[in-house]
Amino acid sequence: MPPPSLSLPEWIVLTLVDEAPAHGFAVAALTAEDGDVGRVWHVPRPIVYRAVDRLTAAGLLVVAGTQAGRRGPQRSILSATPEGAAAVAEWLARPVGHVRDLRSEFLVKLALLTRRGAPLDGLVAAQRTVIAPLEPALARRRAEATGFPAILAAWRHETARAALNFLNGL
Repeated sequence: MPPPSLSLPEWIVLTLVDEAPAHGFAVAALTAEDGDVGRVWHVPRPIVYRAVDRLTAAGLLVVAGTQAGRRGPQRSILSATPEGAAAVAEWLARPVGHVRDLRSEFLVKLALLTRRGAPLDGLVAAQRTVIAPLEPALARRRAEATGFPAILAAWRHETARAALNFLNGL
């Protein structure tokens, strides 16, 4: 079965709930600007709750129980379904397709894997195999380009080189 088509905030919410059953408010605290995951990729509280609704409708999350709120209504404790857990495992192992996604999706994956105590080397190696062939191709484009395309090619080439240095340093 192909992986579900989810946005980055939806993947983050699904992965956090797969890590341990939680209510939306707890997930929102982790994805707040000063939260464990939010320092890498901030997901505002309304987006967390929208993601919970979509993931539940898709059968990737279920309400596993309720918990009394301190000052308010009962909170629904969410849990990943077996399909949700399988999707998370596949997503966390999949490298990103573009250098530009290293700053967002790849770093979030590293943060989420680290939270789980999972090894990073498999994802890092897979990511290196995606980025490594790009660097020489971008170097050729840079050498052949003129005008603004040369500037753009230089930016892309240097970014790919920096990404490879980063991956090699991990």
